[in-house]
Amino acid sequence: MEEATNQEASQGAQDVAKEDGAAKQENQQQNQQQQQNQQQQLQALSQEDKKKLKARIDGNVGTAHVKLEFIDYSKVNLLYGVENINNNTQAQPEEETKDGQADDETSEPPSKRSKKKNRGMNKKRPFREKRADTSLRLCHKLVYGEACQYGDKCMFSHDIAKLMKEKAPDLGSVCYNFETYGKCLRGIMCRYGSSHISADFKNVVDEEKWSRCKNDSVTTNILPKDLQHFLRKRKQKYPKSDKYLAGMSKAAKERREKQKKEQESASETATCTESEKKEVTLKDSTNGGVGEKATSEPSKVVETDASVSNEASGVTDSNATSSVKTSNELSCQSSVLSESGNPESQMKTDQSEVARPGETTGGGSNDEPCQQRSGVVTDEDMIKLRKCEKKTVDFEDKLYLAPLTTVGNLPFRRVCKTYGADITCGEMAVCTNLLQGQASEWALLKRHSSEDVFGVQIAGAFPDTMTKCAEVLNDHIDVDFVDINVGCPIDMIYKKGAGCGLMNRVGRFEEIVRGMDTVLDVPLTVKMRTGVHDKHLVAAKLIPRIFDWGASVVALHGRTREQRYTRSANWDYIGQCVQAAHPYPLLGNGDVLSFEDANLFKEKSGVTGLMIARGALVKPWIFTEIKEQRHWDISSQERYDILQKFVNYGMEHWGSDTEGVEKTRRFLLEWLSFLYRYIPVGILERAPQRINERPPHYVGRNDLETLMASANFNDWIKISEMLLGPVPENFQFLPKHKANSYS
Repeated sequence: MEEATNQEASQGAQDVAKEDGAAKQENQQQNQQQQQNQQQQLQALSQEDKKKLKARIDGNVGTAHVKLEFIDYSKVNLLYGVENINNNTQAQPEEETKDGQADDETSEPPSKRSKKKNRGMNKKRPFREKRADTSLRLCHKLVYGEACQYGDKCMFSHDIAKLMKEKAPDLGSVCYNFETYGKCLRGIMCRYGSSHISADFKNVVDEEKWSRCKNDSVTTNILPKDLQHFLRKRKQKYPKSDKYLAGMSKAAKERREKQKKEQESASETATCTESEKKEVTLKDSTNGGVGEKATSEPSKVVETDASVSNEASGVTDSNATSSVKTSNELSCQSSVLSESGNPESQMKTDQSEVARPGETTGGGSNDEPCQQRSGVVTDEDMIKLRKCEKKTVDFEDKLYLAPLTTVGNLPFRRVCKTYGADITCGEMAVCTNLLQGQASEWALLKRHSSEDVFGVQIAGAFPDTMTKCAEVLNDHIDVDFVDINVGCPIDMIYKKGAGCGLMNRVGRFEEIVRGMDTVLDVPLTVKMRTGVHDKHLVAAKLIPRIFDWGASVVALHGRTREQRYTRSANWDYIGQCVQAAHPYPLLGNGDVLSFEDANLFKEKSGVTGLMIARGALVKPWIFTEIKEQRHWDISSQERYDILQKFVNYGMEHWGSDTEGVEKTRRFLLEWLSFLYRYIPVGILERAPQRINERPPHYVGRNDLETLMASANFNDWIKISEMLLGPVPENFQFLPKHKANSYS
């Protein structure tokens, strides 16, 4: 009975599956027929009808104007329909997406669209593939052709023959690293190893080329193992930071005590005054308002008020004596210093009450008696480097590649350097992760030898961690400046008080800037937005104070946190901030995508230099365009060569083994999610393209240009396979932002 029931159930399931399959097949046939009908209708379109359709497309806000002959009417028809060509209804403005562009409805068929806005981050992105178990990975000593010191106890595999059998097939016959430098550091695990792996599984090295070229491309700022150990065990010392933080705590304690005394004295004054008034009133009522006592009361009240004021100022007989003594000691010390030939020392002593937290003045602690010393007076233990003594960076008329999370990696910065970027900066690193010795976070600080002016950017919310992090960076890596991130709008950073959150916490912001400036020997810069809320812009008020706190340069993005990347950058407000910052340098950032934008914004605002972010992602050759003052109608083959250059730099940086190749592929796909937005100059009706404009579906001047213009990330994967070979089995990719692509 049970077997018969199971058979009937399985038969029923099969029938249902067959019906579903038949229904799907029928739907596919109907869709194909519909597309064929549309194609036939499009072929019958007259030139006049095409112009009308194009006019409807151009009527949409945020749509770039593409020449008539390049529009792909087969895809555009899915949006507008041939039957609606003669409909004169005004096209509705499109809503803006998270990245500041009109919602690109032309990039997705109606069947795939929904009423929900296509904005925000893809929070359900597929996880990265886990690394293979250590027992299945070859010992790195053997990879480099060295002997392993651990022998049989090594946790990695030493069976070279077995791993070479299981190794994935090579992706090509030419290894870029071996051809360029004479040696591939990935050795026998290289996915292009046929050119440098011998029959007995040895890594071949061209000694002559290696000795000549090994210093041509050098990466610095690598985390030392001993420093990582000290950071992880919390044994790292921070003498400068501890001194500053102790002074900051002492100053805060003194402020609290002073406020407490003021409050107590104010309450006592109010109490005494009230009691005296009552006493005067009582005596007046007793004496009828006439007599000697009544006339003598005002003098008593004055005397009482004087004593109260002395109490409020904290001066009693004993205190007065000590204050006289202290002033005598200070004058004694100032005279000694004046005799030693330092005319500014007396001014420093007189201004001891307004000294910065963590800094000592003149005679050190107030609790210690003044001691007259003979000989030369030095200030090594109390005076830090002045601004004029620090290393300087010239930002005047320079093109600065902004710090870009994920996509602003070292290979991408190398590409931008080849096209004219003057100043580069590493990706944003979180200070707490750096202080914990996380290798992945320290990797963001690496610097290539081609980056002649290079800085790092750190984010944090507290003066202790930021100051200590700055001290570690100052002592252990090679940078030209350190930047504070006060512009990150991401919730994860903002809710912790970092990024844009610092603009809401001015006191803490001041302590961070002063502390970092105290421990750094290089310039300190700040990158910020105009404010947190659209209706409350605070940058113009903050910027002069930031320079007073110790910053050397401020870079301002002309948008608020609420605005994110929507609408246009406010360059009028940036101009106001330039005036507020005078005579200090201020860099402008926002919406620069051509040399015309650069000229207009710089003339409009008067900024010292330009910081370029998304513009460099869309077209990394923008630096060449600005310097040569021309629109570069770059061909698809030249753009493909740029991608090939990025891939080569990626395999040099991350490695040419399987792990390095896939990491290069992932960062390439992230970059392509911005790069596809570029519209070739020869296809535009009017140049230049604006950063918030999106094109309708168009056909390029060749197949490669059409493929590069696709907003479908499956086409990006095809481009990656052209450069890096086929993707692994079950490979998945989803862009960071929903507005970047559809599948």
